[in-house]
Amino acid sequence: MRRTSTTLIGVTTGLLATGLLTTSAHAHLTVGMGSGLADGFLHPLTGFDHLLAMVSVGIWGAELGVPAIWLLPIAFPLIMACGGAVGVVGVPLPGGELLIALSVVVLGLLVASARRLPIWAALTIVGVFAIAHGHAHGVELPGTADALAFTIGFVVATGLLHLTGILIGVLARWPHGVIAIRAIGCAVAVAGCYFLYGYAWA
Repeated sequence: MRRTSTTLIGVTTGLLATGLLTTSAHAHLTVGMGSGLADGFLHPLTGFDHLLAMVSVGIWGAELGVPAIWLLPIAFPLIMACGGAVGVVGVPLPGGELLIALSVVVLGLLVASARRLPIWAALTIVGVFAIAHGHAHGVELPGTADALAFTIGFVVATGLLHLTGILIGVLARWPHGVIAIRAIGCAVAVAGCYFLYGYAWA
């Protein structure tokens, strides 16, 4: 388990470094997107801020246990889809990109501290951030895309990212796994600070 924890920390650090060097706080690969399901599936994977937030939701849910372990990963994609619909129709969301950057910081800190909150509070936090992430996806939806297929794609991808987070969160059952998760949470929060810096200077 010590070797597994060390490997996880190394992989996470490498991914964070790569992401910070190659992506901006709210960058997505929208060029060439517009055919529907497959593009929607790939969309959450091309924004490092979105990816980190979604994985963190899964980890935090696993840390909180039942019912959060399944409520949070279900609530996030559903609320995100609603936020996406708002973005598609052109309704503005003031401070949306700021919320996205903050979500990475906050979720990273929640994971690092294994902060236990009432389920209603956890759902509120996740819900607010989900609206911001969904709105960003909706705004970036290409005009030629099949909106329904695109939405299904990014909701499915989000669910898989949550599942990845849950699997990482299961490591908390072992002492060295807890250390690995704390390190991951801290690394995510640091990445969020970078995104906030990028937002402030955008």
